[in-house]
Amino acid sequence: MNKLMYKKRSISVFILPSLLIYTLIIVIPIFVSAYLGLFKWSGIGAMQFIGLQNYKKLLFSDEIFRHSITNSLILAGASVFIQLPIAFILALILSSGVRFEKFFRTVYFIPVILSSMVIAQLWLRIFDSNYGLVNALLRAVGLGQYAQPWLANTNTAFTCTVIPAIWQYIGQYILIMYSGLKAIPDEIHEAAKIDGANKWQMTTRITIPLLSPVIKVCIIFAMTGSFKSFDLVFAMTNGGPFHSSELPSTVMYTNLFSAGAYGYGSAQAVFIVIECLIATLIIQLLFKKSEAEVSAV
Repeated sequence: MNKLMYKKRSISVFILPSLLIYTLIIVIPIFVSAYLGLFKWSGIGAMQFIGLQNYKKLLFSDEIFRHSITNSLILAGASVFIQLPIAFILALILSSGVRFEKFFRTVYFIPVILSSMVIAQLWLRIFDSNYGLVNALLRAVGLGQYAQPWLANTNTAFTCTVIPAIWQYIGQYILIMYSGLKAIPDEIHEAAKIDGANKWQMTTRITIPLLSPVIKVCIIFAMTGSFKSFDLVFAMTNGGPFHSSELPSTVMYTNLFSAGAYGYGSAQAVFIVIECLIATLIIQLLFKKSEAEVSAV
């Protein structure tokens, strides 16, 4: 009994500093932002209490912010339904014992460790209207009529920011899924082969169900990362042209540091946090229901 109490106290000693730091830099600022969202304030001078007006405005009357929410949902959908499946397929290939496995693992992870500003500059040049790679390829294959200023077009600017966002973090999900695949015992697949299962059956009926906890984590990271995304869009388009590529975080930044609407920007920051929490809870519930159905079978 004394040993158990000693272990619990030892664990608490190591957890408390991290918990304190997390509370100071994450939890308290969230509550401060929620409080500031109740005021009309420029960041300096007197604060005017306006209740829930800022929250009502961002949900019901701010067309730019509502459009930014739509963009964040599109980015989240692209991350979950394009980025993660590609990462899963590449992780499957890597875990199958291909040649130069370590080399490919390293290459896929390089974009993750690069600064977002570096990646933004790279893709700005790829989409450049004069000397960019995309327009150069179109002209080279006789499709020069489709060459255009991709980042200056309201119909294509946001798509041009989604592509590098998917490319940047795909290596992260490859390595997470690769680690999960390597943790699955080989004996399970060998037993399935003896029973006559083909590769498709082993992937869909064995690998994916066993990998579901890892997939859940990847989906949560992809969804919340999309809702919080800021740097690539800010560096590539700054939310333009005509707010077509705005995300909630870029609108929030503009209100906080350019428009002098500190109270309204704080309300938008709180919305982003709530959006991430709701997405996480929904994913947790969906996977819990799925796991319960599998267990019942």
